[in-house]
Amino acid sequence: MAAINDNLQAVAARIRDAARAAGRDPSMVRLLAVTKTQPPSAVEAAYAAGQRSFGENYVQEALDKQAALAGRTPGIEWHLIGPLQSNKTRVVAQAFDWVETIDRQKVAQRLSDARALDVPPLNVLIQVNVSGEATKSGVSPAGAAALAREVARLPRLRLRGLMAIPEPTTDRKLQLERFHAVRELFDRLNAEGLALDTLSMGMSQDLESAVAEGSTLVRIGTAIFGERPKAKAAA
Repeated sequence: MAAINDNLQAVAARIRDAARAAGRDPSMVRLLAVTKTQPPSAVEAAYAAGQRSFGENYVQEALDKQAALAGRTPGIEWHLIGPLQSNKTRVVAQAFDWVETIDRQKVAQRLSDARALDVPPLNVLIQVNVSGEATKSGVSPAGAAALAREVARLPRLRLRGLMAIPEPTTDRKLQLERFHAVRELFDRLNAEGLALDTLSMGMSQDLESAVAEGSTLVRIGTAIFGERPKAKAAA
């Protein structure tokens, strides 16, 4: 697992370089290690190397890893970064620290209702479908502001910002345009008084463009853990 430590350092260097190139403070960009289909041992190796924030796409897979790592990873932070079905909201509200994929008021309401009173409010992001892909989750940019205002009113949620997964492309100009559109929406919502602080954009292949356009949280899997093993059936 030494490679995971080396890869984490390499990704951290990419983030630093991208931030400095954009005239930004590198400390303002956090790294979320995406562990979809990776074994608990990979999470533990990254944790031992100092990584604390981890993203999972599938609820049951995340729950299995949390059970396997119970008591061995104090201070770990779990983000749900995959689509959330309404029937999973109760367990997600109990097991995660962040949900980055809010795209419906109904799901947000259920999360708020299920979040326990003796823990901090659940951190949430509105997922914006900036590329307009029919197969991808997320609210349209035109509908994001109304949804954000509804979510911000829910008592057991803390709306932190926006998340986007633009359609993959190697075209740097197009990468920047799409991330810029999300950043403009983020700035507009802040100007309207929502006090957002998190812009989750950028993955292994486009983190430099995302950081250039203001990302504060990059979601990196392949560049840390290598190509993903084939996933087992998951909920």
